[in-house]
Amino acid sequence: MNNRSSGDLLGHPKGLFLLFGTELWERFSYYAMRAILVLYLTDKTINGGLGWSTQDALNLYGIYTGLVYITPLIGGWIADNFLGQRRSIIIGGVLMALGQFTLALPHSMIDLNAITAFYLGLALLIVGNGLFKPNISTMVGDLYQDGDHRRDGAFTIFYMGINLGSLLAGIIAGTASMTYGWKAGFLTAGIGMVISLITQLIFAERILGDIGKVPAAKRAAEMNKSGKKEPLTLQERDRLKVIMIMGLFVVIFWAGFEQAGGLMNIFSQQYTDRMIGSFEVPAAWFQSLNPFFVITLAPIIAALWVKMGPKEPNSPVKFAMGLFFLAIGFVFMMGAVMQQGGDITVKTSMLWLVGAYFFHTLGELCLSPIGLSMVTKLAPLRLASLMMGAWFGFNAVANYVAGIIGSLMGESGPMAIFSGIAIAAVVAGVLLLLCSNQLVRWMHGAEGKAVEDVNGKAVEA
Repeated sequence: MNNRSSGDLLGHPKGLFLLFGTELWERFSYYAMRAILVLYLTDKTINGGLGWSTQDALNLYGIYTGLVYITPLIGGWIADNFLGQRRSIIIGGVLMALGQFTLALPHSMIDLNAITAFYLGLALLIVGNGLFKPNISTMVGDLYQDGDHRRDGAFTIFYMGINLGSLLAGIIAGTASMTYGWKAGFLTAGIGMVISLITQLIFAERILGDIGKVPAAKRAAEMNKSGKKEPLTLQERDRLKVIMIMGLFVVIFWAGFEQAGGLMNIFSQQYTDRMIGSFEVPAAWFQSLNPFFVITLAPIIAALWVKMGPKEPNSPVKFAMGLFFLAIGFVFMMGAVMQQGGDITVKTSMLWLVGAYFFHTLGELCLSPIGLSMVTKLAPLRLASLMMGAWFGFNAVANYVAGIIGSLMGESGPMAIFSGIAIAAVVAGVLLLLCSNQLVRWMHGAEGKAVEDVNGKAVEA
């Protein structure tokens, strides 16, 4: 059986660019919906919104995004043991398209109660995402043999696809919502998901070959001479420990970063001077700053890692750098609050938000694509999608925490929240630096920073 896609493009398997396109439009769908969700919930009912309070909207946002990131744990297990990655992606994509179109239905066309239909749409999105998200990322890793130095670069390219979709989403969904109403924004999200599905269905067989067809557990059993499931080795257990420990720091990072769709979204809508001459910048457009910076900065960051050569930081150090950049971003948000001087009627400069998103993006590039690549390096084959799902599970916890933090704005005030996140990020970054050498040893050479002696014990290279 052919386990690798055939043919290269720009030094990478052609399958990478198919997965790039599939993920691009799926992420367009997700971020188009995310950019307007809180705004739709809190808008006045006479404008087509649901008229919720800010606290209730942010609580729901946290629950929704948390479930979006926890269901990949289940979807990864199903793919590893039953469906395989390719079938999981298609089924998940269909469910997500149905979810978006359910949200897009005008209230007058929905027989069900509008709120019931709203929750049904969210449920379809959550279940579909659980099947889609872990498996598309795992398939990127499957394009490369173990030890292939192109893998980190591949995930950087893949990550640019994610953010190109996000960049388009904020602009298109924000403009559609502002011009034609909130339902039009959800409709654009549904169309994006359909394009993702069509891309995969047309090209996957020819470009990906057999990748993703056979469940990982079955492939691992076939590779094992006994044909039975073997217990995890010491090396595998050590590597899984690294994934779990690094995941705890991921929670802290994303709990702060995900304020972009909640608290920072509200801040841009209510407390930011968005006028450029006579034009008012839609609040949803700020959601496109992050992907714009990713697309702009990712090639520079990737080139920097290559130029550093043997001095390139290991994954734990890069994660710590990401946490420090997150803290700097929230210092900018603290500056915005200070500009108000305690008067919430004062509108702050857009430059504070631009600066915050810039440094948050630097942090993201030090953490997110590196984490995806790390999981594909460290996870045992038979647990590949499951561990990718577990990795997204940490994001689930982070998103839930982010919703709780954002909902406290009315009680604590934005200054307490922004400064608290900044302090927590710095403390976590310092702690991770102190643990970095031990984590690299537990990777058993996967980082290229350690080798093993004759007893299988990791030592410094």
